[in-house]
Amino acid sequence: MIQASNITLRLGKRALFEDVNIKFTEGNCYGLIGANGAGKSTFLKILSGQIEATKGEIIITPGQRLSFLQQDHFKYDAYDVLNTVIMGNQRLYDIMKEKDAIYAKEDFTEEDGIRASELEAEFATLNGWEAESDAATLLNGLGIETELHYKMMSELSGSQKVKVLLAQALFGNPDILLLDEPTNHLDLEAIRWLEEFLINFENTVIVVSHDRYFINKVCTHIADIDYAKIQLYAGNYDFWYESSQLMIKQMKEANKKKEEKIKELQDFVRRFSANASKSKQATSRKRALEKIELEEIRPSSRKYPYIDFRPNREIGNEVLTVKNLSKTIDGVKVLDNLSFIINREDKVAFVGSNTLASTTLFKILSGEMEPDEGEYKWGVTTTQAYFPKDNTKDFAGEEIIVDWLMPYSPEKDVTYVRGFLGRMLFAGEDGVKKVNVLSGGERVRVMLSKMMIMGANVLIMDEPTNHLDMESITALNNGLIKFPGVVLFTSQDHQFIQTIANRIMEITPNGLIDKISTYDEYLDSDVMARKRQKVVEVEVETETESDDTAE
Repeated sequence: MIQASNITLRLGKRALFEDVNIKFTEGNCYGLIGANGAGKSTFLKILSGQIEATKGEIIITPGQRLSFLQQDHFKYDAYDVLNTVIMGNQRLYDIMKEKDAIYAKEDFTEEDGIRASELEAEFATLNGWEAESDAATLLNGLGIETELHYKMMSELSGSQKVKVLLAQALFGNPDILLLDEPTNHLDLEAIRWLEEFLINFENTVIVVSHDRYFINKVCTHIADIDYAKIQLYAGNYDFWYESSQLMIKQMKEANKKKEEKIKELQDFVRRFSANASKSKQATSRKRALEKIELEEIRPSSRKYPYIDFRPNREIGNEVLTVKNLSKTIDGVKVLDNLSFIINREDKVAFVGSNTLASTTLFKILSGEMEPDEGEYKWGVTTTQAYFPKDNTKDFAGEEIIVDWLMPYSPEKDVTYVRGFLGRMLFAGEDGVKKVNVLSGGERVRVMLSKMMIMGANVLIMDEPTNHLDMESITALNNGLIKFPGVVLFTSQDHQFIQTIANRIMEITPNGLIDKISTYDEYLDSDVMARKRQKVVEVEVETETESDDTAE
């Protein structure tokens, strides 16, 4: 059990949290939700002890171990992968190091023997003998191949480091597990594995995530941060949304009835207060009037942008033809003889773990990169707008947002451009911010403003949901569902893919998989079943080799 008691955190004059009291109990998974800036990540840091609250205390059941997902991807560069995971249980790792140091001594004393015996007993209690195999199981489940387990963390890619740090947080069956955006940078297979892990996890989990499908799948409760308070709801995200909307509706209806009653009483008092025969009744109604209190209905601090992609022209039958496209990057053939045709009603999700392939394809199709071989041809009626995965270079300048957007606008009018910014929650002074100081979420909203202004009938979007809050993801999701043109996109958001895509593509080492289906149908298809079978076969072979080595 972990409990926040009267937690207050002030940042200058602003109270991010005010007298928060909440208890998280064993066996439940809590989804911590709230608007951008509400303090979700900050609250997790308070719970984990990384930040000290202005007032109040965090109470943890004595003897319980808390684990959290590290956000510094370079912290463990001096360690190998397997030891980094085992550090998830710091006490176990310290025992292992101290044991090794004692046994390495040339002048092994009687005191050393006694200390080693004590350490061995605690080591066994903490399941130390299974530590390496448990760590390897977690890594394999998240898609970190066995040959990487003894490499240094500095040798791994960014996405691989994320998986190792997640394995570290999960290691050793912690009593309390805090996860801040655990699905970021994970491929969809790793997300599925994590979902199953958390569903079967028997201790306390508190998770922050913008992935609505993930939250719905794993969470038993929702902790909603709004107006410096945290309100607890039983059920998943969808249930929270429905129940919170129902609560507001009921409060409005109750207030309406009270207002009608107030008006009725006021009319009676006004008509009969001077009438001697009715004065007692008027006085009685006046007292009743004073007792009626309207419910305070505060609008949520959440804000939804308005996202609506409207093509300037209708798209024709010929959209895109890709023929024998190949590209090698740093000696690796990323695209190999790729061919496909896109039709006018296609909304295609590129899925799978090979994200470099889809990113490379999108760069080629948008004209940012040339293929080594092959060709592609856009239809004459098409116009394209591109959303890159990495937009750093796009926002390196000193211009303000309005000036940055102006070249993409068909109407060179500041008021027209500001209208799009207003829809994307850049009100007042926000519209004159310099683009090089924008946050990740603000950059994404500016990029989406650019795409709306351009009025393209083909949208190429590489991970557009990264850095967005749940409200913005919902708005983008709805905007793309309504969009009458073609969409080529990638995303790690299951619900986003399921509700938008009508065609699924996966670029694999054995060629392109191309299915006219929803995402859920694709995951349940024979193709995915065969892929999963191959993974199982590889794991079995690895275990057999390990057994042979042990013998």
